[in-house]
Amino acid sequence: MDDRLTPFWEAAAIYRARVRGCLLGGAIGDALGYPVEFASLDRIRATHGAQGVSGLTADGEGIVGRVTDDTQMTLFTAEGLLQAHERERLKGIGGGWSRLVRDAYGRWLDTQRLPGPPAGVRDGLAAQPWLYARRAPGNACLSGLAQDFVPDPGAALGRPGPVNSDSKGCGAVMRSAPFGLTRASAGTAFEMAARCAQTTHGHPTGYYSAGAFAAIVAYLVEGDSLEGAVLRAQRLLARHPGHEETTAALDRALGLAAEGAPTAERVETLGAGWIAEEALAIAVYCALAEPDVRRALLLSVNHSGDSDSTGAICGNLLGARHGDHRLPQEWLQAVEGRAAIAVVADDLAAECVRH
Repeated sequence: MDDRLTPFWEAAAIYRARVRGCLLGGAIGDALGYPVEFASLDRIRATHGAQGVSGLTADGEGIVGRVTDDTQMTLFTAEGLLQAHERERLKGIGGGWSRLVRDAYGRWLDTQRLPGPPAGVRDGLAAQPWLYARRAPGNACLSGLAQDFVPDPGAALGRPGPVNSDSKGCGAVMRSAPFGLTRASAGTAFEMAARCAQTTHGHPTGYYSAGAFAAIVAYLVEGDSLEGAVLRAQRLLARHPGHEETTAALDRALGLAAEGAPTAERVETLGAGWIAEEALAIAVYCALAEPDVRRALLLSVNHSGDSDSTGAICGNLLGARHGDHRLPQEWLQAVEGRAAIAVVADDLAAECVRH
């Protein structure tokens, strides 16, 4: 091999590992948090011991490793973006990504309404029977996608969107990591994620938190530290009116991470994670305050709140920062749909390298 090509292939391998790490890490965090999503911290400790959840546990049906709408919607986001890149590369048709991502979310909505893949569907995520599971999907996502709103890529941000204009739940954040994985600039990832968030969450904090999360992921994939990525994402936020709640939540996470050893009680001072900026802040805090990947993932789910969403977002961050080789392999092997998730990650990485 020509030595002049080695840096390219090394960079491509690192990029692929981070894309895989992001999607698979999110699935691990999701699966860790799902069985305790609606449990208080006291209840978690009473059930699992003083340290709380220490690994993958069974859900209410006795199944270990199941994922929720967090992982489901993240995968459909990736599929929509993959289709947009393929269309531009193969047909020379640029743009249209907002429509393609919205169509992908429509396919996710079908998985929440149908018992299994429709007759004749043999390709893509819609052909995966394991995705046809309804595990406490967010009401804003369900009601918003029923309206078939496609955001205008040229519209100004900063005002309430037309769909669920007062909603700032975490459902737009938890699905937005793939916008940061496409090798677009962090600014572009921010804009795309924020606009696609408006299909379901119209409150500026709801969609700015999604944009900030995508930008942080993009910076991590470039090789930035987590703290550096958050600070740079805050500079993007500052350009937009109405960013203050998201910026303040990230400030609290950064400040708390510098105050000492991480604890579940400190996590809970950031909120419960049901709303967008709180979920992002908790995930950032856990990934930043706890340098060990395994312990950071556990920290992100051991609290009295939306444990699967905060776990998924934290896993996305950790995987994008460190790559899939740093994920706990015994947990990864038990996660539902891990092979299909890896395929989506590899397809997205390969397409974006070619693009």
